[in-house]
Amino acid sequence: MAKNNFLPFMAKILDKLKQTEIDWTYRLECQIKPVSGQFMEVSIPGVGECPISISDFGEGYIEMTIRKVGKVTEGIDRLDKEDYLYLRGPYGHGFPVEEFHNKHLIIAAGGTGLAPVKSVINYFYADLGLLKGFDILCGFKTPSDILFKSDLEKWAQVFSVEVTVDKADEVETKFADNPEAKTDTWPSKIGLITNLVPDLQIPSLADTRVIIVGPPIMMKFTAQEFLRRGIAKENIWVSFERKMSCGLGKCGHCKIDETYVCLEGPVFNFIQAQKLLD
Repeated sequence: MAKNNFLPFMAKILDKLKQTEIDWTYRLECQIKPVSGQFMEVSIPGVGECPISISDFGEGYIEMTIRKVGKVTEGIDRLDKEDYLYLRGPYGHGFPVEEFHNKHLIIAAGGTGLAPVKSVINYFYADLGLLKGFDILCGFKTPSDILFKSDLEKWAQVFSVEVTVDKADEVETKFADNPEAKTDTWPSKIGLITNLVPDLQIPSLADTRVIIVGPPIMMKFTAQEFLRRGIAKENIWVSFERKMSCGLGKCGHCKIDETYVCLEGPVFNFIQAQKLLD
């Protein structure tokens, strides 16, 4: 493994798990110990490089959930177990997980925004006594776009988990990971994730912390809903998962005004983020 995190190193693909028709989770052999919310630069020689959030990690591995949306990710999609990717990083600032201890934590994730917070959820799942309460809100376009289905079911056994979809007008596989089970109707909620915020039980505003990750427009309006509920701006964090390119603050692709998201983020407290949301 490279000692200089500006240099790429080879990482073997240990496993490849299908999430949706265009999303796969890759478990990569890796000795780094990232902070939840950081990202890696992932590359294929001769093809290109792209930034990907770390969705989970453990002893000797990291996981990244990658959507096939362009040249590099299409190249990654063609790889399988025992193949290699090149990584450099980790980069950026992550979530201040220890600040959430003994608090009521609420995570609102839209679409692929669930990936950067998966390790946060698993951190508290591994030690249930660290939080006073935990609500997980997830929004997806359709039932077929849902990520981490088996994890959502696992988390729902101990936390409050709500999943909503923008539309559910076709026959979909049940929420459970059972390919033989079919249902004619989506058994959960339909509508925007912002619709879930007004009905949340928030016993103590002072003890509540909120994480919001997703497309910029989703983060903007979801944050507004939490502010209406009385959550203080300094108790809200967001992650700009789509705003990086080189990871080094050199290309300027992620720059918003004078802020380089790859260097100062991608995780921001809302006090700063409110000036960056587009």
